[in-house]
Amino acid sequence: MINSDVLLLILGMTVVTYIPRMLPAVLIDKMRFGPKTEKFLNLIPYTAMAALIFPGILSVDAARPEIGILGGLAAGVLAWKKCSPMICVLAAIGVDLILYTLF
Repeated sequence: MINSDVLLLILGMTVVTYIPRMLPAVLIDKMRFGPKTEKFLNLIPYTAMAALIFPGILSVDAARPEIGILGGLAAGVLAWKKCSPMICVLAAIGVDLILYTLF
């Protein structure tokens, strides 16, 4: 393949992957949902956060699993208090960092 073919291929793949990601973001503002659906959609970021954090809790340090558990508890408490997922993740990282440096 020559360079123009590669560039066209990359451009085509970009368009094909961008459209399915862009359409829901554009169309979601025009749609109205019921209260149960709204609640479900609002819980998705916290569910994704839990799916990302939980494997790390179990594998943070095999010799000292309490570090991961305490970091996960910090994230869980903040998520329960309705903090943003970014704050929850940063708090879990901060708790783990503090525990690693102190002990």
